[in-house]
Amino acid sequence: MRDMNKQQISLYLAWLVSVTATLGSLYFSEIRGFIPCELCWYQRILMYPLALILGIGTFQNDPSVRRFVLPMASVGWSISFYHYLLQKVPGLIDIKPCVNGVPCNAQYINWLGFITIPFLALTAFTLIITLMFFINSKKK
Repeated sequence: MRDMNKQQISLYLAWLVSVTATLGSLYFSEIRGFIPCELCWYQRILMYPLALILGIGTFQNDPSVRRFVLPMASVGWSISFYHYLLQKVPGLIDIKPCVNGVPCNAQYINWLGFITIPFLALTAFTLIITLMFFINSKKK
């Protein structure tokens, strides 16, 4: 019973993180008017479904969603990490510049000198991945 509670809490927290990240990205684009760059779109493509998948898994108490969540969150983490490096390491922008629209090294926010939008996404993906390791995806 104790493991089941840990799984339920982990699912619920991962779902809350994904919903918060989804609403946060919508706030930045729809309310603050920040236009997402190409890499931001890729991160959204991976985060938005996580809110739905984790929501279903949470309310049905289905730990098997882990097998869908981990790959998506891992790819999202990789993109967020790369995006954050593009913002913070100036020499990297030449490797893969965003060719259309907003440049990927643009920093709409820069709180405390290191918190940018890709950093927020990286944090959300990290939390989701970490929480998935508290879930046993095997059916009992």
